[in-house]
Amino acid sequence: MTMRIGYLECFSGISGDMLLGALVDAGVPFALLEETAAALNVGARLTMRKVMRGGLSATKIDVLTSDQAEAAHDHSHEGGSEHSHSHDREHNHEHHTHSEAAHQAHLHEHSEPHTHASHRSLSSILSIIRSAPLAGPVKDRASRAFQLLGEAEAAIHAIPVEQVHFHEVGAVDTIADIVCAAAGCHALGVESWLASPLNVGSGTVVCAHGTLPVPAPATLALLGDAPVYSAGEPMERVTPTGAALLRMLDVHYGPLPSMRVEASGYGAGGRDTPGQPNLVRVLVGEAAEAIGDSAPTEPIAVIETTIDDASPQLLGYVSDLLLAAGAWDVYRQAVQMKKGRTGVQMTVLCRPDLVPVLRDLLFRETTTIGLRWRLETKLALPREFAEVETVWGKVRIKIARLSSGAIANAAPEYEDCRALAEQYAVPLKQVMQEAMRIYLNLQAGAAEVRA
Repeated sequence: MTMRIGYLECFSGISGDMLLGALVDAGVPFALLEETAAALNVGARLTMRKVMRGGLSATKIDVLTSDQAEAAHDHSHEGGSEHSHSHDREHNHEHHTHSEAAHQAHLHEHSEPHTHASHRSLSSILSIIRSAPLAGPVKDRASRAFQLLGEAEAAIHAIPVEQVHFHEVGAVDTIADIVCAAAGCHALGVESWLASPLNVGSGTVVCAHGTLPVPAPATLALLGDAPVYSAGEPMERVTPTGAALLRMLDVHYGPLPSMRVEASGYGAGGRDTPGQPNLVRVLVGEAAEAIGDSAPTEPIAVIETTIDDASPQLLGYVSDLLLAAGAWDVYRQAVQMKKGRTGVQMTVLCRPDLVPVLRDLLFRETTTIGLRWRLETKLALPREFAEVETVWGKVRIKIARLSSGAIANAAPEYEDCRALAEQYAVPLKQVMQEAMRIYLNLQAGAAEVRA
């Protein structure tokens, strides 16, 4: 029995329009999303286009209200020029300087029911979803997302959920984002969703209640205990709608699982941010249990900078600082740069959440004025330790195993051997060789017993 899984790589966060773009890029028919938006009968229309983000081709989905679509149509006929209006709305659910909370939830902290035509209540939105001619699972998921979103806003402002109202423009946009995302995920047939740690961004956002830190309060409430970090230029990277969609999908967080990828797609946010592609990537395929499990994987950040005006002593010192600050590894190699200059490329490997700290350390302690970083997938064999008794003392042996259980590698722990070598004034290599000899003899004896 196979399981179809989906993995969301949120290295630049997630929003409603980004997820829609990724789903279409991964093979969900755009026509399906168009039909879903039309079925809601709220005056929403979708547009699709291909864009570039950080040199990568991606799909950008926009939700237009009836007024916006009419304005865009009128604009396309001005001057007879080809219509190329991007429809990047200041009030949509993509990554922007203003939080979507500024338009999405207009909360009224009073006991009288709000009846202004420009706002929708949570119950009216749920009624729209329930009455739409859509598949049951799609309506159930979308309703759950809105319920969670409403409950989060109500808790933040200490009001009953019935008093949460959504601004008309934001509500139409959000309804289309959430319901179309539910329909697209349903079409993929994914049984279990997983995601990477979330890059939530940094800085501040302007909301209906003032300037607040990123992530916005509703986003933070919806994310709960999801693993988060911040990287890239200051901006809101996970929106409340994006957080609600993750909750809607019952996402589990962790490294990329072992899977056979059948489809992938990139969904774009509205801004093209330098050095940090404004994208979310979705991978869809068969779970590891169906293809034979292998070594576990986890995300790893790679930071690189090339320096041609620093002494080796300085770079050695900085390497020690990086390791002390939590880097997994730091290495340097000579490179030939432009104009015949010889330089050193410094590469730092670390957890994604440590990128801001180690990046600032490099700028502060070295002469570099620029660096680059990226996320990759680290595959690591399971490790365990055995202990052997040498004539000088105990030494731990690090053992790495394949998924079959067979030993792939074994080596004495350097620090254990070094301590004994210094204590007894014997060559380090002698201690290491003796520890391995004892370990191999023990392994051979155990094999004879099993035989």
